[in-house]
Amino acid sequence: MAVQTIFPVTRIHEPLRVDVEVQNGKIVDAWLGAHLFRGMENMLQGRDPRDAALFTQRICGICSSAHAIAASMAQQQAFGVVPTPAGQLLTNLIFAADIIQNNLRHFYVLVLYDYVKGPDMPPYTPRPQADFRLPPKVNDELLRHAQEAALKAVRAHEAMAVFGAKAPLQQSIIPTGITERASVERLMAYSAILQEVTDWVEKYFINDVMTIGEYYQDYYHIGAGYGNFFSVGMFPSPVTGERAFKPGLVVNKGQVEPLDVNYFVEEIRYSWYKDDAGRRPPAQGVTNPDADKPEAYSWVKAPRYREMPLECGPLARGFINGDYRRGVSVMDRLVARAQETLKICKLAQGFLNEIVPNSPSYQPYTPPDAGSGVGLTDAMRGVLGHWMEYKRNKVTHYQVLTPTTWNFSPRDSRGIRGPVEQALIGTPVAEGAGLVEAGRVVRSFDPCFTCAVHMLEK
Repeated sequence: MAVQTIFPVTRIHEPLRVDVEVQNGKIVDAWLGAHLFRGMENMLQGRDPRDAALFTQRICGICSSAHAIAASMAQQQAFGVVPTPAGQLLTNLIFAADIIQNNLRHFYVLVLYDYVKGPDMPPYTPRPQADFRLPPKVNDELLRHAQEAALKAVRAHEAMAVFGAKAPLQQSIIPTGITERASVERLMAYSAILQEVTDWVEKYFINDVMTIGEYYQDYYHIGAGYGNFFSVGMFPSPVTGERAFKPGLVVNKGQVEPLDVNYFVEEIRYSWYKDDAGRRPPAQGVTNPDADKPEAYSWVKAPRYREMPLECGPLARGFINGDYRRGVSVMDRLVARAQETLKICKLAQGFLNEIVPNSPSYQPYTPPDAGSGVGLTDAMRGVLGHWMEYKRNKVTHYQVLTPTTWNFSPRDSRGIRGPVEQALIGTPVAEGAGLVEAGRVVRSFDPCFTCAVHMLEK
């Protein structure tokens, strides 16, 4: 057995370890290990439940608003409150801007240099001996676009800060809306940035991804995985709560089915935790570290839905919403994310058009002494869930289940691989190339391991 390893995996959150078995030039088995253990959820123990939307953002700086939104949804259910119509639309605008900046950074910072050869200088060197295929003129054009994209991502963060007060780690989202006022000046400022970024995404981002696909067409057939997708939807509408991205389930690239979140469970057979139950729903989750556990290889648990590993993210949303159904591969994930970015830009313009300037953006509320709630939303990388319980105005239980946990899960108790482990199977590997092909598969999922691993005490 020829096992090769990438550790750390750079240009993503480095605590990821990839071990693959290679036979006859192809990956025939894979193990993905998250080697970061954190304690963010534990920090909420004993705190006021109203702190959740601010504290949980510190899980990750690249997708902070997603945690604020999931936490505020859990708070809404626990407190028995709802956002004002303007508050919901403004929350959507904060979230849209954050997703846009994430997607630009994902492609132009984390993914691009798997396919585009940078200058012969740090930080572009040392580089893997990859099969760089772009003609020099095209290669140089994409490098210029990468510099521009970094500035457009900054602009998207500035749009987020118009109503979020700062970026990352916005400060204004609460269960009944946001604390910033929807003044004409703020609406105009957001609109101007949004138009600038939308024009750039439409003119360059989608075309750049398609250009990579043109020269790397084989990656439309690499990294397929199971074809099991799910989404809980995102961007709720005021009053009705209907989400602009619909929830749903797709099994083996089939038709869209209803999704029942009551079937979510987490297993720990190959994760560094101990638990006599072996599997639990997130609302009952316990996390007892066991760093010396035999056969375990990841701090990430193994979420399953009716025994199935599920993939989430832009490609999943594309299948479920009918926006993208070309295929399941590395390149399909990249194209689906770019096209979704433009869709979110246009949705944000629609949210802006619905807001009545200076209408109430939040309402005062008083939480009951005890309660529980669940907040579920899709985020940049897929399905995000927050489960909260509190008594006597103090948090007693908090559990976070992130998209990277779903996508990068290890094997479960039946030995079934997680989605990315399965997606690596069959990937051709060139000798001496440093497993760059495996890196392309891994990065197509936009992993975030600061989000994926937590600690919980109950």
